[in-house]
Amino acid sequence: MHIIGPTQQRGHVLLVAGDVALRRRTVQVAPSANLAALGVVPVSALLNSAIPSDTTYLDGVRDPNTALTRLRTAAATPGPLLVYLSGRLTVDRRSRRLHLALAGTTAASVRYTALPWEWLGAELGGRPPGLTTVLLDLAADKAAWPLLQEYGSLPAAPSTEVYGVVSPPGFAGGGNVVSSYTRHWIDQLRSSPSRPANLHLHVLAAGAAALPPGALVLPTARELGAPAQAPAQAPAPSQAPAPPQLPVPPRLQAPGQPPVPPRPPVPAQAPAPSPWAEQAAAHQAVPAVQPEAAPGPRAATSAPEADQDPRPHIHALATSGRHVEAAAIAQAWEQHASQAYGFTSPETVQWVEIRADLARMAGDFQLATRLWTGVGRTRLAYQRPDAAEVHAAAAGALYCWTQLKDGTAVREAGTELMDLLRSLPSVDPKYLHMAQQRLDLLHHAPSHH
Repeated sequence: MHIIGPTQQRGHVLLVAGDVALRRRTVQVAPSANLAALGVVPVSALLNSAIPSDTTYLDGVRDPNTALTRLRTAAATPGPLLVYLSGRLTVDRRSRRLHLALAGTTAASVRYTALPWEWLGAELGGRPPGLTTVLLDLAADKAAWPLLQEYGSLPAAPSTEVYGVVSPPGFAGGGNVVSSYTRHWIDQLRSSPSRPANLHLHVLAAGAAALPPGALVLPTARELGAPAQAPAQAPAPSQAPAPPQLPVPPRLQAPGQPPVPPRPPVPAQAPAPSPWAEQAAAHQAVPAVQPEAAPGPRAATSAPEADQDPRPHIHALATSGRHVEAAAIAQAWEQHASQAYGFTSPETVQWVEIRADLARMAGDFQLATRLWTGVGRTRLAYQRPDAAEVHAAAAGALYCWTQLKDGTAVREAGTELMDLLRSLPSVDPKYLHMAQQRLDLLHHAPSHH
């Protein structure tokens, strides 16, 4: 969330710890540990805002009406709001409705002791877009998981940004410690020179976390690439909403939009900006960009001109679901940069990064993994192994690889990914172990087509 304007005078952070998720008496998700870890993070970092804010902790609550009251109070705040939920997702088997299990919730008492998921959407749905973020670190029980697979996602209010992970019921879990996803989200907040955008944080955290196979990662690729819902009657150009910003490394950025590391792509013949200069501008205002002002679609078939910045047009195409056209333009600019500067130049590599992100948006995780892996190896040729851009490429490759479902694709992309990870001495060994374990599990497994 980027909070701009003098009228937003107060923010709110609501941290909710639901019931512990267990598997054979082993803790899968420890909500209290997650809340304790988030509780020491400055509220300004959690909200990406320096305005005065309130924080509410709900740990061990048993009454859903108490949780609803706190949620309603948080939703009434005029400024930015972060709602963090951790614990166990379950289902009222009578009505087949999703609930967040609270302390003491059992299969027989869900209707009376758990928080209905729809209450979250009802309370947050009336808030203005851009002010509300929901962060999730959940595990679904055996009753809830089939319903999540049926939905393909987790229902949420359209005006709310939702990021997080929902683990399946069969994973072993890590005990009474901070969950891997939440821990990496916090680590990214602490290690970044300037506060990254939420989607950037999410991608890095999900890519670095040792998520169990099949975990639901939100937002899904389909949701990231889906066009915004069009109104019944098109508004006037001055009132048309700007396309959603996608601050994923590296982002497709609108003119004047302040970049956040890693270094974003730049137009051909433009000097590569200093990462520190970019980080200093990270909190400037982001102007709305209309697709109508972007270059026409001929850029996909004709040679790109050096004085045009095609990223707004690519951004508009990608967010409206026109993935093939967006990819064609990006590839044309990659070829232009390669001819002008060389195929291993920073300008060319940055366009490969754009193509990788476009593939992710289109749901082509196999191509995205291959491109991000190639970017990492190319950057290693002229950058230090501990450079932020190198690690961002490895994180992007790892995240996209974890989204692959086909066993053959996992094995093919995993071999190159493992080579890249082994080339980075500062990579946590557990990520190598996680990737190798997944490859070992699939070694004799049949491919699914």
